[in-house]
Amino acid sequence: LPLLLLLGPALGQGLGQTRFICTSVPLDGDVCAASALGTGSAEELKGTVLQLRETVLQQKETIMNQKETIRELTAKLGRCESQSVLDLPGEGKGRKGFAKNTMGDLSRPPAAETLSQLGQTLQSLKTRLENLEQFSRMNSSSQTNNLKDILQNKIDDLEKQVLSRVNSLEEGKLSPRNESEERGKIESTLTSLHQRISDLEKGQKDNRPPDRFQLTFPLRTNYMYAKVKKSLPEMYAFTICMWIKSSASPGMGTPFSYAVPGQANELVLIEWGNNPMEILINDKVAKLPFAINDGKWHHICVTWTTRDGVWEAYQDGTQTGNGENLAPYHPIKPQGVLVLGQEQDTLGGGFDATQAFVGELAHFNVWDRKLSPGEVYGLATCSSKALAGNVIAWAEANIDIYGGATKWTFEACRQLN
Repeated sequence: LPLLLLLGPALGQGLGQTRFICTSVPLDGDVCAASALGTGSAEELKGTVLQLRETVLQQKETIMNQKETIRELTAKLGRCESQSVLDLPGEGKGRKGFAKNTMGDLSRPPAAETLSQLGQTLQSLKTRLENLEQFSRMNSSSQTNNLKDILQNKIDDLEKQVLSRVNSLEEGKLSPRNESEERGKIESTLTSLHQRISDLEKGQKDNRPPDRFQLTFPLRTNYMYAKVKKSLPEMYAFTICMWIKSSASPGMGTPFSYAVPGQANELVLIEWGNNPMEILINDKVAKLPFAINDGKWHHICVTWTTRDGVWEAYQDGTQTGNGENLAPYHPIKPQGVLVLGQEQDTLGGGFDATQAFVGELAHFNVWDRKLSPGEVYGLATCSSKALAGNVIAWAEANIDIYGGATKWTFEACRQLN
């Protein structure tokens, strides 16, 4: 059996308090060596304990410093948030939730640009009234004539308001708050006018084919858009075609966007700022070689297949570009929301005025296959054999409009430019 060696201080050494250490020593072991080893181990343990204690103290100090830093950052963040609320009272209302929460104007264009857009809108309304005059001459209706006169007076009043606003801006009389209120009144009146003219045009709509109409988005806002009633199915290929007309600068905005749960950029066509037009599929991007921002009608098509992500772009019946590796092997997901005129940051909402489409759009059709070059050319030249989309077909009954966007008669290839 091993011996138990009891170690203690040597007699007469005067080392103060006595400490005893028990160490197991084999029968054939060296007692002196065991005594020295036991003493060394105790010293090492003591050193380790002191190091651990120092480490704990350092960590406590670090934690205190981090807490202080967090408090400072929290205070700064609170000041920034309160300042942003004071500076931008209307900001942020339209970036949360769905369409019903997107009516706050997120971005205002400069005053000169706004006035120019209002002027274009008034001119558009006048053109529509001229069309109504021709219609009323062929259909002697006193009610139609009375409504036309009322609307003409409304437009005259609007022109006076715009002229007054120009004079006030030049003289610097309008404060930001008054300018915002006046702008709201003008936009409200414009929306009302659009609705009344649309009602007046209804007599013409009843007699026209369901696909002979166009959508007009006269202003860059975050509340003017159209919504396709039908969602897209799961697709492994597609062709999307439309007639489009715009001279908006910089960038015509977003002709259409398709969002699904968990992915707002499932399928988007956008021209934003000074960038070229792009198509996004599952947030992957391809730049499209279109030159269509000239205020003239153009027919455009984009085809895509999930195999290798191959895409093609057509303008006015001619292929202008192609590529591959655009979201390869990713199917277009179903159960989404298809919006015309706005880019979605949330499902069916989260619109940003800076990305809104400004212009006119018609014959938006979607197929779940890649059309041939001949089929695309037939669409661009209004061939009698041209087919409507087998997924989304352009028809008035399939489109709802909101916020002042309007529908009126359009015949492709007859009233171009």
